[in-house]
Amino acid sequence: MHHAYCAIDFGTSNSAIALPGAAHRVALVEVEPGQRTMPTAVFYTLEGTAPHEDPRRLYGRQALAAYVEGHEGRLMRSMKSVLGSSLIDQGTDVGGGRSVRFLDVIAGYLRHLKSLAEAQAGEPLKRAVLGRPVYFVDDDPERDAQAQAALEQAARQVGFAEVSFQYEPIAAALDFEATVDHEQLVLVADIGGGTSDFSLVRVGPERAKRVDRANDILANHGVHIAGTDFDRHVELAAILPLAGYKARGPAPAEREVPNKVYFDLATWHLINTVYTPARVMELRRMRTFYADAELHARLMTIVEHKLGHALMAKAEAAKIAVADGREGDVVHIDLDPVEPGLQALLAEPQALGAIEADLERIVQAGLETVRLAGVAPEQVEAVYLTGGSTGLAPLAHRIAAPFTRARTVRGDRLASVAQGLGLHAQRVFA
Repeated sequence: MHHAYCAIDFGTSNSAIALPGAAHRVALVEVEPGQRTMPTAVFYTLEGTAPHEDPRRLYGRQALAAYVEGHEGRLMRSMKSVLGSSLIDQGTDVGGGRSVRFLDVIAGYLRHLKSLAEAQAGEPLKRAVLGRPVYFVDDDPERDAQAQAALEQAARQVGFAEVSFQYEPIAAALDFEATVDHEQLVLVADIGGGTSDFSLVRVGPERAKRVDRANDILANHGVHIAGTDFDRHVELAAILPLAGYKARGPAPAEREVPNKVYFDLATWHLINTVYTPARVMELRRMRTFYADAELHARLMTIVEHKLGHALMAKAEAAKIAVADGREGDVVHIDLDPVEPGLQALLAEPQALGAIEADLERIVQAGLETVRLAGVAPEQVEAVYLTGGSTGLAPLAHRIAAPFTRARTVRGDRLASVAQGLGLHAQRVFA
């Protein structure tokens, strides 16, 4: 069987790669032992590296484990969020005075996925379908086009001679279509780490045989809001106030302390910018801005010990724990690395209040998708949920609620887009 092509779901939080399989099906590559998806994470480490050598790179769960275990190095996550921004061609320090462009970080991750797929395929892969959100950047077509061009550049940089793109929610619709026995209208909600994308698609067994599905896509819409935004709001609401967020300065002015450092610490792709020597020196000089010296001391502990990513991970875990818990439960967030015995508390009303504006924008994006198609909500027969953030039950319920006649179908939250991209790759390349 010819395996000269693949499909890549390069996600904000998790990624996967698909190859053609038997009987016109697709198979996801085992990207880590027993795993078909892996975190979109890279850890640069100088440990075991000679002074003149480039940093060694770990990927996925290995990268996260190395960071959590305290190995010296630099963790990179949510690299997809950099696409379409001015950061893409800028360098970031990865230790030992070495700097790597963000574009090259993305290319290195794609190269790793490609090598895993080639090992399974037994031959070089020169053609690829890559998923993309409906909007990399909201309300800015020029930057959106730049984002896709940068991702294509990274893909070609690692050896793909032919690159095609497909919308991620359309890919999810193709995966859903493989399970239906009659024609129907489905609203696909792909809520991931970086974007929330919707597509209204006509699917069915007969339509599945077509290569050109343009007429079956009735509308696309999306917003650049998703799981990492929820994490940011949770961290700002529950964790960072213990390190001075929204704190006041000395009397008599009692001005609120500058908040940019807190927003950067709560944004995955900006955390590393807080650790530059000049920035650290600037933050040290801000000591007199705080009426409570303890809050400033905690901030400096976070910065000097590079705890930003660890705190983001704690915010994410707390968000999930609140969503999975019973009503009235309070989640205790252990902040021992910042200060022994320090804890933050997060209850469901506080968590939902912190992300309420984002939830509403996402729900409205789903309704807008149907409106753009000229379809009434009651005509939608299925709401197909995919993407890691659909595991947040309040969000899933609110997305589905307006579509009173539709059944709610949950796809594989982390793998359905990659499966669908693989099906699309078959139709494009086979």
